[in-house]
Amino acid sequence: MGTLNDKTILVTGGTSGIGLATARRLIDEGAHVFVTGRTQARVDEAAATLGDGVTGVRSDITVLEDLDHLVEQIAARGNGLDGLFTNAGGGEFATLEDETPEHLADTLNRNVGGTVFTVQKVLPLLNPGASIVLAGSTAATRGVPAFGAYAASKAAVRSLGRTWAAELADRGIRVNTVVPGPTETPGLVELVPADQRQALLDEQAADVVQKRVGAPEEIAAAVAFLLSDSSSFMTGSEVFVDGGSNQV
Repeated sequence: MGTLNDKTILVTGGTSGIGLATARRLIDEGAHVFVTGRTQARVDEAAATLGDGVTGVRSDITVLEDLDHLVEQIAARGNGLDGLFTNAGGGEFATLEDETPEHLADTLNRNVGGTVFTVQKVLPLLNPGASIVLAGSTAATRGVPAFGAYAASKAAVRSLGRTWAAELADRGIRVNTVVPGPTETPGLVELVPADQRQALLDEQAADVVQKRVGAPEEIAAAVAFLLSDSSSFMTGSEVFVDGGSNQV
């Protein structure tokens, strides 16, 4: 018996990295998982990899019409939602001197706007006792050079998690934020050219107490816990899965 038997859970940005690893873990725990991605090809590839227990839907969290279509697909299954992991988002390096209105708007729209409107759109589908897990970042509480827009967007997500935990408590809905440390995912290594990626991972690992970067499966385990009834007395929390990098 899995910890998520018969639950229906949505994972946005579930076609690679932490999202894909989380979808796999949730399926292993007995859930039916909806995964989204921005291209049909990546959604189809993820669905084929995950096998039974998954429904793939092409959806961009920055496009409200896509979110409406996603809600229609979930509603058509008839079981509502027992959990949501707002994993989709991302960012690119830009120093204060190099910041542009376009880059700032895109970063905030993906990480803040996309999170806000994903949660808003699925609210009618959330069953009593549902759990929402927001994707935070250690960058939100650290001064990471050239990552100001991204860090600010993730600080906003953390603040929203606290607010929504209070707003949704009457419905029995819990809201927590998972905060991954540096994790070897496409989203991290693709920040730099291919010939600089190992150096980036080595640099990230040097700042971690355990002297290594995390694996997506390690973050997925924490998300699965927060989505399960095992975390039933947790809401408004920020759970760091960072190898100690922001703790020691």
